[in-house]
Amino acid sequence: MSDIKLAAEARTEFGKGAARRIRRANKIPAVLYGHGADPLHITLPGHETMLAMRHSNALFSIELDGKTELAVAKDVQRTPVNSTIEHIDFLIVRRGEKIAVDVTVNVVGESAPGTIHFVEAQTLSVEALATNLPESVEVSIEGLEAGQHVTAGEVTLPEGATLLTDPDAAVVAVSEPRGEVADEAEEGEAAETAEAAESTEG
Repeated sequence: MSDIKLAAEARTEFGKGAARRIRRANKIPAVLYGHGADPLHITLPGHETMLAMRHSNALFSIELDGKTELAVAKDVQRTPVNSTIEHIDFLIVRRGEKIAVDVTVNVVGESAPGTIHFVEAQTLSVEALATNLPESVEVSIEGLEAGQHVTAGEVTLPEGATLLTDPDAAVVAVSEPRGEVADEAEEGEAAETAEAAESTEG
């Protein structure tokens, strides 16, 4: 994915009141930090930033006072009700540098008939080039039987990415539906009870 360009403005007001005024102006307060530089407090255009943040692990080119910094979003604070972005922490990165990020797990395929799957890990931690960060990884469960699972070490990672999560950690597990198993057990117990009652009456 190419860099997402955002034009930033320096922020001189701080505190909750200032943050509310910034958001009322359809802008988002943010901070740029990393590589030994003093944190830069900035504001970003609200609509463009909201659209850009739909991409996981996106690389941003943030333009400020004639200079451009490459950065990735490390922490995004959202309102609990409507998920509006309240504040973003950006980590400054350099081309050729590797950083650690979390990538979303997407399950593909169908497990064996009569089974269901459980996602044990929603994300995996990987290390990759800051300029080529993966958004997600695919985990295939095609044909897996009950009792089988996929570990982090079995997941195919994008080229250039290195796994940081414990390779033995379970990512997806396949099992029989618990409700059906419980229903079958209850039906079996009911049948045994009925048979016992008939024997007593006889």
